[in-house]
Amino acid sequence: MEIPVDVAEIFGTHFRLPDLGPIGANGLAAPRDFLVPKAWYEDASYPNYTIVQKFGGVLFMAKQDFSPFNVVAWHGNYVPYKYDLSKFCPFNTVLFDHGDPSINTVLTAPTDKPGVALLDFVIFPPRWLVAENTFRPPYYHRNCMTEFMGLIRGVYEAKQDGFLPGGASLHSCMTPHGPDTKTFEATISRNEVNEPFRIEGTLAFMFESSLIPRVCQWALESPGLDKDYYQCWIGLKSHFSHNKETVDENGTKSSDIPQS
Repeated sequence: MEIPVDVAEIFGTHFRLPDLGPIGANGLAAPRDFLVPKAWYEDASYPNYTIVQKFGGVLFMAKQDFSPFNVVAWHGNYVPYKYDLSKFCPFNTVLFDHGDPSINTVLTAPTDKPGVALLDFVIFPPRWLVAENTFRPPYYHRNCMTEFMGLIRGVYEAKQDGFLPGGASLHSCMTPHGPDTKTFEATISRNEVNEPFRIEGTLAFMFESSLIPRVCQWALESPGLDKDYYQCWIGLKSHFSHNKETVDENGTKSSDIPQS
């Protein structure tokens, strides 16, 4: 059985839990939910067991007829671990405005500059949106970080079409991006814009890095490459209302104010 996966490899610091700052002791990913394997060994034969090793940026492969887990014990504290993303405790704004995606950081590999990560692992899990008088989907922006996003299940809240589970998108640093046209129009046309809304049935992730990745030729030539990706923003209309009459807190209409 083949299982597609997304792998982020970094050279530098190791992943660790982010500083919680004003959140305090509890929130985001809890240390207790990271699981490590129990000491065990496997004495079994596996014909044509494939071992893949990376060295010097090159993958090497070898065949053997026994399990690589035929180890009785080891000393040290560097072990593999796993984490159930459903145990992540998200935080969000509860009155107005839009929180930065970094509030959804599961793990971070920091640099020596505060606030600048070699790589952040971020998720967008099911959660409540309750901000008032706020455009709730991810806002239009440019970022000094490069964003590689993937969808694990469901529909991503900022892109209604063309972004399927197993798919991914890449926005290099300072590349403008944001919700597609359908998401934008559906959001501003809602009658109850301040009603609490629950995002459910979806899970997306993001690798965010201060470095600029190089896209390999295999990816550029992939039949799964969406060459019309930019079309999702075609049709966005201007909704500025600078000529619209307004009323201030004293009941004075803008049309009653003398124009110089």
